[in-house]
Amino acid sequence: MSIELCVLGSGSSGNSALVRVNGEAILIDAGFGPRTTAKRLSDTGVRVADLRAFLLTHLDRDHFNPNWYHTLLEHGITVYCPKRQIGDLYDGFRQYRPDAEPRVLHDKGLIQPVTDAVFDLPTAGGGGARVKPIHLAHDREGTVGYVINSGTHRMGYATDLGHVPAELTEAFIDLDLLALESNYDAEMEAASDRPMVLKRRVMSDHGHLSNDQARNAIREACDRSSKPPRHIVLLHLSRQCNDPVIVRDLYADDPHLSARLCVTDQSHRTEWLTADGRHHTLPGEQLAIFVDPMQTPADQPSDG
Repeated sequence: MSIELCVLGSGSSGNSALVRVNGEAILIDAGFGPRTTAKRLSDTGVRVADLRAFLLTHLDRDHFNPNWYHTLLEHGITVYCPKRQIGDLYDGFRQYRPDAEPRVLHDKGLIQPVTDAVFDLPTAGGGGARVKPIHLAHDREGTVGYVINSGTHRMGYATDLGHVPAELTEAFIDLDLLALESNYDAEMEAASDRPMVLKRRVMSDHGHLSNDQARNAIREACDRSSKPPRHIVLLHLSRQCNDPVIVRDLYADDPHLSARLCVTDQSHRTEWLTADGRHHTLPGEQLAIFVDPMQTPADQPSDG
């Protein structure tokens, strides 16, 4: 039983993360269309046809691209969508293709609502994977973070949240893989030429998470854990109001965190990041894309 993570890209132009749990391939968010996703999947050992489910955090355009409609039908991919946003999901499909019939997806069981309840994802390896949703504050509709439990390992993923509630900190204790938004540097945001209304939105409790907020949340979760995560993944860095160098400098005083750090990039995917340091190569996959930062220098060029 295992969990592996490969962030295909994260930023304001598109967010998507490939997760392989107990042999099953799923996406957390699908902000890139099928063609771009297929290119990003190249050499990972996973094809679009292998995807079995999407876990959507919310429906902002950079987190879900509605041109997936026909691909979902063709490959029978199940979409787990926050319940209150399912109507918006259907509207998005219709706006993309006026002839789309989202009800067909529902009738085939390919649209599943995400509520407060823990649910199971069936997996090819048997036994399934348990998923805990965590509802978070972001803009009007909110967003959902996820903790995925393979039975032996746990991964947490949260992005687009204005603050870190106690429930999220509790859920992120004793993770093997921790992925959290680190959207903006507060000084860069304040000094930017963005409209004041946008700055206030981004920096509000319903906006995005700053570098300092992310670091403080990660440190608290790690301090309360029996051991630190093998990988700490920072998501959704702003191109205008953040800098990977600034982000890395924040963690430089804590080697236990900095050695585990992976700073994601909008334009490039990460390596495979595994919960236990072991990766099983599949046909078509190149060994070169697997690098365990616990055994190599922390500052990998592909981290952005």
